[in-house]
Amino acid sequence: MRMHLSTATAGFLLLAGIGAAAAQDVIIEPQQETVIKEYVKKQPLASVKIPGVELNIGSPLPDTVELHEVPNVKYRYVVVDNRTVLVDPSTRKIIKVYD
Repeated sequence: MRMHLSTATAGFLLLAGIGAAAAQDVIIEPQQETVIKEYVKKQPLASVKIPGVELNIGSPLPDTVELHEVPNVKYRYVVVDNRTVLVDPSTRKIIKVYD
């Protein structure tokens, strides 16, 4: 029984570690943050509605949502429900929500 409990505990800890690593925030350098904010302000987009999608960090956006480029930045943006959302284009996951 003790061996079984240790194996279960180890498995849980391994899964918890994977979940924590996946949930880590993307850190955007202050210089990039400034570039992004200034560009988004100069290039306003019409707001779109995406039923069933919560604007939380880590939430994926559907392929039907057009992502817009920010020059010299690897991330893309879109305006959803009047909030600018920064997205990782490789995963389509939200990395930052601006109010």
